[in-house]
Amino acid sequence: MNLKEFKTSGNANRPHFLLVGNPVGHSLSPLMHNTAARHYHFTARYYAIQLEASELGSFAAWLNEENLRGVNITIPYKERMLEYVDELRGAGRDIGAINTISKKNGQLAGHNTDVFGFRAPLRPFQDEFYGARAIVFGTGGASKAIMYALQKLDFAEIVVVSRNPERHKLSLSGMHLQVCSYNAWPAFAEGASLVVNATPLGMIPREEHSPVKESEKEYLEGTVCYDVVYRPLQTRFLQLAKQAGARTIGGLEMLIYQGSRSFELWTGKPFPVEIIRDTLNDYLNNDD
Repeated sequence: MNLKEFKTSGNANRPHFLLVGNPVGHSLSPLMHNTAARHYHFTARYYAIQLEASELGSFAAWLNEENLRGVNITIPYKERMLEYVDELRGAGRDIGAINTISKKNGQLAGHNTDVFGFRAPLRPFQDEFYGARAIVFGTGGASKAIMYALQKLDFAEIVVVSRNPERHKLSLSGMHLQVCSYNAWPAFAEGASLVVNATPLGMIPREEHSPVKESEKEYLEGTVCYDVVYRPLQTRFLQLAKQAGARTIGGLEMLIYQGSRSFELWTGKPFPVEIIRDTLNDYLNNDD
């Protein structure tokens, strides 16, 4: 549904939350947040809106609508939306990118819950990370939040793996950061505690792809391997990691926890995480 279609629908006249981005058709956020809303018997519902760049001004005006209770933002607007909020909070301010807008007393606040979403599944392992190395494949849209989260987890070094390492000039305060090519990453495997796939490799319809080659899977042994891709649930990267004896975290966990933080900002209610996890797993396991 696009913005014009939503505005002319009856849904616009009732309490609602919105996800805006382009594209949004693949998103599980409506299923996730509407499940949470029904759990609390809220009348508000959550809708995904495919927003064109030319519609940003019109959407900015819609932010002041009384029935709009909160917004999620996905690519490519996480930075563009900064100019439409009254203040930036927490990681949203530090990173310069937001994925959530909350409303209170007519004021719009921008937040980045991707950081919380990425960190939450790592809590059981965080004692292993102090002074260690993390390897991150990818420099795309998720990287800012991931780098910020890793900095807070006390890693001594982050190695970013890029197709074009010479193009990326990255820096993090107080942390040693290196950028290398895909061919060079195994040289950094020793001493790595965490390996993250922050690329689309392995996402439907390219399920057979992985940032790590079959011949390189031995370098994953003993690490925690984290894939931000959640469709399919078991990506090729996670399959290789399990074969190597690594512990794995799928992207569904990040999706759930970033959503949980957004929901709590909007409603003040705790997210029913277990109900959401079961609902999304059932959906994805039956997804053709």
